[in-house]
Amino acid sequence: MTTRRSALRLGGAAVAAAVAVPVLGSPASALPYGFDPAPGSDGVGDPLFPTLGNGGYQVVHYDLTFDFTPVTYDFSAVVRMNARATQDLSAFNLDTDGHTIDSVTVAGSAATWALSPGRSGQELTVTPAAPLHDGRPFTIEIHYRGNGKAPRLGLTGWKFGTDGGFASAAQSSRADTFLPCNDTPSDKATWTFHISAPEGFVATANGELLHKTPAANGSTVWHFGLRERMATELIGIAVVKGTYLYGSSHRGLPLRHIVPQGQEAKYGPIVARTADHLAWVEAKFGRYPFSVYGLHIYDGYTDALENQTLSLFSTNWFKLNADGNPTYENTMVHELVHQWYGDSVTPADWQQAWLNEGPAVYYAAVYSEERGWSVLTDKMKATYAKLDAVRAKDGPPGLPKALGGTNIYDGGALVLYALRRQIGDQAFDRVMRIWPERFKDRNVSSEDFITHTVNVTGDRSLDSFLRDWLFGAVNPPMPGHPDWKATA
Repeated sequence: MTTRRSALRLGGAAVAAAVAVPVLGSPASALPYGFDPAPGSDGVGDPLFPTLGNGGYQVVHYDLTFDFTPVTYDFSAVVRMNARATQDLSAFNLDTDGHTIDSVTVAGSAATWALSPGRSGQELTVTPAAPLHDGRPFTIEIHYRGNGKAPRLGLTGWKFGTDGGFASAAQSSRADTFLPCNDTPSDKATWTFHISAPEGFVATANGELLHKTPAANGSTVWHFGLRERMATELIGIAVVKGTYLYGSSHRGLPLRHIVPQGQEAKYGPIVARTADHLAWVEAKFGRYPFSVYGLHIYDGYTDALENQTLSLFSTNWFKLNADGNPTYENTMVHELVHQWYGDSVTPADWQQAWLNEGPAVYYAAVYSEERGWSVLTDKMKATYAKLDAVRAKDGPPGLPKALGGTNIYDGGALVLYALRRQIGDQAFDRVMRIWPERFKDRNVSSEDFITHTVNVTGDRSLDSFLRDWLFGAVNPPMPGHPDWKATA
């Protein structure tokens, strides 16, 4: 294992250089006047997940080496983080769950560490050999191991197929089941991955495949680089029996898809539809915000998820509806819209999740209507009828009490439908197109969207209009549809 790890370490350095990751040094040893180190917080105050993420630092780059053994599900791994302190730090936390920690170093020196239970996983508290200075860069290196099917304190992000492999579905707070990390959407970073896969298996990860290298045990190490920043919940690593299929978009964007081995003829025409979907969505929002895109279709997953640059889909998703129409394309568009709304422009915390799901649901419904598969107004009327009850139970779209409810998804789409009815098609299209351009690679809130809409339209009345729709206890009247009523 030592020999293999050394080889991967060299590969990691080469990949990091390829994506222009800065080399960060150790904190200065001098203690200037006013230096007052204290522990970073064990959470960032997310309204829905108070202990999610950690305070006192920001991660700049993750470099993950992951050596996975199919069938047994054992893995050993090394995560190296370049970070920057946002306060004088005597200690800091990372989110982790289900890992055996073998060693931790900070700024090249051995650090002390301890594990304690967290709300959904574990807190890894790290005390560096010397305190860290506010504003200074530092490095963290953690060697750890575990088993994909081992018990965990919280839900797992691991998804297992019939092939003995796995794929990651970490949203919303389960990236910590794959690596110690700052598991909050407010701390985005660039990434490099070095994923080992034995003969007969392929590895996947977010970003571009840079190269492959042989390992001493006969496995192949797949090196990926993601040059754009990504939140931890969008990690898309996998080791599966799959086949890579390639293509390009209407403007030459590289497309790479992974489908089950032996089922290339079935799924090839399906993933080929991605080029048309990209053309349709780019006409709405402008240029795709990343350097590559594709679908990973896997039998170990039961849903669909917008992992950055590599959306994950269940094999069960792709069935024609009763009329013989490929309405699964609506979901393909849904996850593609997320690459702009959610992946590139990311919520500051999970209570802002309607900013992800509202646009994805809305534009998937628009796509469906354009193809004659459904009627947008009918969908919105049905949502309006039931949303008052949902507001009372689960909270309004902009203030959900938990994730996964109708308020965030269909309710978020209804907010956008109401806005379009209020300001007209042309103004609405400008609001939605300029948003991902203006806030690319940033974290945002509902307040940002309200201010953005007012600024783009010049209509100050939209401030109260959107607040009523996002935060109100009941539905406001629907513009143009005064007859719409909520059901008891």
